[in-house]
Amino acid sequence: MFDIGVGELIALGVLGLLIFGPERLPRAAADAAKWLRQIREMGATARKDLSESSGLDLQDTINTVKGLGEYHPRKLATSLFTDDASVEETGGAKKPEKPAFDPDAT
Repeated sequence: MFDIGVGELIALGVLGLLIFGPERLPRAAADAAKWLRQIREMGATARKDLSESSGLDLQDTINTVKGLGEYHPRKLATSLFTDDASVEETGGAKKPEKPAFDPDAT
């Protein structure tokens, strides 16, 4: 989620020790974890309330957006230049079709 490595965690720990001191650092970490948990719960509750009040099923919307991936230009171009018979011949691997016009051919 945050993409924090081990070095960053050690730096944050040392910074926390310098700011709060060893006697207050555990309490500050517990308070931060509690705040983070409350923020996550508020977000989940807001999402649930929004979904219930709007009458929309968010899963249907998510599935619709994921379904739009089939209209990606690369997938469309690939489907235009592949032959269904060539896919069956190669066992599922797509083999590009020969171009109808070759400018280099004389």
